[in-house]
Amino acid sequence: MANHLPIEKKAQAVAALAEGTSIRSVERMMGVHRDTIMRLGVRFGEGCGEFLEGMMHDLPCEKIEVDELWGFIGKKKRNRKEGDPSELGDVWTYVAIDPDSKAVPCWHAGKRGFGDTHAFIRDLSGRLANRIQLSSDCLASYAAVIENTFGADIDYGQIVKTYSTSAEGYPAGKYSPGYVVSAERTPMIGNPKIEFIGTSHAERQNLTMRMHIRRLTRLTNAFSKKLANFKAAVALHFAYYNLVKRHATIKTTPALALGVTHKQWTIEELLELTGA
Repeated sequence: MANHLPIEKKAQAVAALAEGTSIRSVERMMGVHRDTIMRLGVRFGEGCGEFLEGMMHDLPCEKIEVDELWGFIGKKKRNRKEGDPSELGDVWTYVAIDPDSKAVPCWHAGKRGFGDTHAFIRDLSGRLANRIQLSSDCLASYAAVIENTFGADIDYGQIVKTYSTSAEGYPAGKYSPGYVVSAERTPMIGNPKIEFIGTSHAERQNLTMRMHIRRLTRLTNAFSKKLANFKAAVALHFAYYNLVKRHATIKTTPALALGVTHKQWTIEELLELTGA
């Protein structure tokens, strides 16, 4: 069991998972059974999720960007069969990021519908200490949910990007969106500053997640089989991202830059805190 491993070995395993290494790769590198590594990752992720839940409150953010990232549990939506558990199929991870501190105050994994959008935005609203400027893409449920949650106490704008794959030099069959040819920014509520309406930081965070959460790496077989394990892996990532890893742009950790902690945490400290 993971709890009987030396804390140094636990920290090595968690660090490898947080940097995007697959569970079976960690098994081969460390000589620890994959089930032990899985249980350690789940316990650590769940504990870190609870810790961040209590830490990320009364946040002095001025701007927030939100976006959604696609993944799947067990199988893709098109392969679902009648009688499959409801958690199987597509899963969308909603992420909010402060573009100034680079901190991620909250996230939510679920379906891409009104209910999950509402749960995510309501969670975000309860963590903020002041009025913010919020930016999102044009997902249909955002406008109604944000108005319902914040009322008039927000400056909210949407950005719609248009892509093209017909530009000269675009590789045939390239597995990614095309070039951005235009971006339309639309104020929705309040008086958002047009130049600050954008989701570039949130989209860059999506790349960070795909690089550091093996279950979200595209074109691999490293997907999650259970929603609970997926949520724990996402929580593990954001604990490492917010508290442990120094961000190259701000030269410190996002949590320190945001002012919600007084130090840069280590994985060993989080392991002791969570009892993983």
